[in-house]
Amino acid sequence: MYQFFVDSSQINGNDIVIIGGDVNHIKNVLRMKVGEEVAVSNGVDGKEYRCEIASIEDDLVRLTLRFVKEDGLELPSKVYLFQGLPKGDKMELIIQKMVELGVYEIVPVATKRCVVKLDDKKAASKIQRWQGIAEAAAKQSKRRIVPQIHGVMTFGEALQYAKDMDLKLIPYELAEGMAGTKKLIEGVRPGQSIAVFIGPEGGFEESEVDKAKEQGVLPVTLGKRILRTETAGLTVMAWLMYQLERD
Repeated sequence: MYQFFVDSSQINGNDIVIIGGDVNHIKNVLRMKVGEEVAVSNGVDGKEYRCEIASIEDDLVRLTLRFVKEDGLELPSKVYLFQGLPKGDKMELIIQKMVELGVYEIVPVATKRCVVKLDDKKAASKIQRWQGIAEAAAKQSKRRIVPQIHGVMTFGEALQYAKDMDLKLIPYELAEGMAGTKKLIEGVRPGQSIAVFIGPEGGFEESEVDKAKEQGVLPVTLGKRILRTETAGLTVMAWLMYQLERD
């Protein structure tokens, strides 16, 4: 079954409308017909609105609500990824895969060793594209919320944003002891908010890690091998997903 995201304002009781680019996709790509069933989510409340196509018009598709599903498909904890800006198109891969694994929000972070420098105009364009990738990944993985991609923050701003979160982790190549990392992951419980800080290709500077530790961020190891920036966050996210969904 095909799933589409709509704004909450497009859901009015039993009447729901789809507008924008999805209209052309429904009409000319999927070639859907009146009477077919689709799933709709507003990207916020985690609900799936199961609908029937009532009419297909020039600039909108009108739906009739059949029932609402609340299956709890989201992780029972909110995981926030603070990702040091990587080179090239790596951020697109990171966003796509992290959304599939269940991340709640993604914050691009400009750290000291970031090679990429974005001015305001480039940043706005990138965020718009990254948000679109997040939405496409949410559709593909049948999620009912679209994780928010924030504007680029400095490392200090990122630490401030995460200051009240329950658990804050920073994979660091100089951290020792997989036993400590295992203990932290196994201690994760539903309902917690979790921040994961990932460095860019060059990693974090020692001063950044020290600053993070002062703010209650806990260094962890990801094993004996050095992982690429696009692999590190996925590793932590997979561990968290396993821990939170294993029961």
